[in-house]
Amino acid sequence: MKFDPSSKIHDYLVFGEFGGVNPSITDSSTYTFLSPEKMEELFEHEIEGCFLYSRHWNPINKSLSEALARFEDTESAQVTASGMGAINCAVMQLCNTGDEIVSAHTIYGGTYALFKNFLPKFGIETKFVSIVNLDKVKSAITEKTRILFCETISNPLLEVANIPELSKIAKENNLTLVVDNTFSPMIVSPARLGADIVIHSMTKFINGTSDCVAGCICASNDFISQINDINSGSSMLLGTVLDSYRAASILKNLHSLHIRMQKHSSNALYLAEQFKKLGCKVFYPGLKEHSQHELLKSMMNDGFGYGGIVALDLQDKDKAKKLMTLMQKEKVGYLAVSLGYFKTLFSSPSHSTSSEIPDEEQKEIGLTKGLIRFSVGLDNDIEEKFERIKKCLQNIT
Repeated sequence: MKFDPSSKIHDYLVFGEFGGVNPSITDSSTYTFLSPEKMEELFEHEIEGCFLYSRHWNPINKSLSEALARFEDTESAQVTASGMGAINCAVMQLCNTGDEIVSAHTIYGGTYALFKNFLPKFGIETKFVSIVNLDKVKSAITEKTRILFCETISNPLLEVANIPELSKIAKENNLTLVVDNTFSPMIVSPARLGADIVIHSMTKFINGTSDCVAGCICASNDFISQINDINSGSSMLLGTVLDSYRAASILKNLHSLHIRMQKHSSNALYLAEQFKKLGCKVFYPGLKEHSQHELLKSMMNDGFGYGGIVALDLQDKDKAKKLMTLMQKEKVGYLAVSLGYFKTLFSSPSHSTSSEIPDEEQKEIGLTKGLIRFSVGLDNDIEEKFERIKKCLQNIT
């Protein structure tokens, strides 16, 4: 599948004798009107190029949203103050009391906690299933189900969701397929494969510099209009607005995403292959041994690799802790949560980003206490970096 990001992402630019190469930041929370009638009209419906209040829209957030819609090939988009804010807005707009969600079991711990612990307070229940088992997905659906939720590449076990088949299931049952594409921007375009709503934590790869928290919802014009409705819109009423200065910095970083994803992916593939040669248990969808390797190949866009996340399973909690400590001392990278940074980050998901999932459920899905998740950085000499990791591995055995 061919994908040329430069032909779409840059379309928002203003050209002319007065135009800058970057849109200007409008540092205002509110906007002026020439007449009460125009203000009244804007409260009734959106007017192109007209702004009311920055919790609703502001110019730079609009520019970033338009770029993201082109990037994910959806009609529209909305930026939010975090990835969790994006998921919250989408779910709360789609579900009412008594509704159900069918979700992948291997998902980000914060999303799991939202679905398992928080939404039931509003009468919204979630059934967790193995997303790679389509029969289990189908059997979990009832007349109360409204959302089918998954991550393109799951956190942290790197399972790959069969988006075209999940889309068919969703359409057959009148469900909304919501796909978190945080691990695979550029690599997979879920909307082209049948997803209704695509979500990102832009904190991660899209921004790429670990200096802000942000999210986005990419969807149809109708859905983005719904979440921005002043009377019943989740984005408008939950107040998940993204700061305009952060929106501007993300928009600048978005232009290098295609180059960064290529390097993240090539470095991650190299580490995964070397771990495999050492006889380690490694999870990476770019390896031919990965159970969804061919599936990902059939869905992915050409030229961006298989992603920048590798999981190494040492099986033992103490070994994992020792290795991470040694790697930080040897300047392999940083012991830190999050991902998509230009330096390598590593953490133990069982005790951090997936700690919200109970131990018995972690065991059920195959998440061990010895699993280390690597967010592989943009190292220019990944071979030398691996030699440092190898040295650390030799010192823990």
